[in-house]
Amino acid sequence: MLIGELSRRTGVNPHQLRYYEAQGLLVPDRGDNGYREYGHDAVLTVAQIRKLLDAGLSTQEIGYLQPCVTGAAPDLKPCPETLELLRARIAGLGEQIDTLVQSRQTLLEYLAATERRMAG
Repeated sequence: MLIGELSRRTGVNPHQLRYYEAQGLLVPDRGDNGYREYGHDAVLTVAQIRKLLDAGLSTQEIGYLQPCVTGAAPDLKPCPETLELLRARIAGLGEQIDTLVQSRQTLLEYLAATERRMAG
């Protein structure tokens, strides 16, 4: 199928599909006319990419995990690199959450202090 058909089947615009290709996540064949030609497995691959992106993984991380990805869910095979990457990503999210909580608290303190000054 051509890129337009893959776009229609997946709901992902052609620009994003070309980006996935540039990142090495999606590998089309090239026809004699130079057009990208995708196999039927590309629909599954795009679904996997989208779900992993929705989980907060970067395209680089997805590329690293792709050999361990199966099914539409997607399912992740218990490869050592899978566990390491997921644990590191979760730890990073924990740090981001802690930073956001601290930022929120500081902003709330600024807000309260400013409101007290306005009332006084």
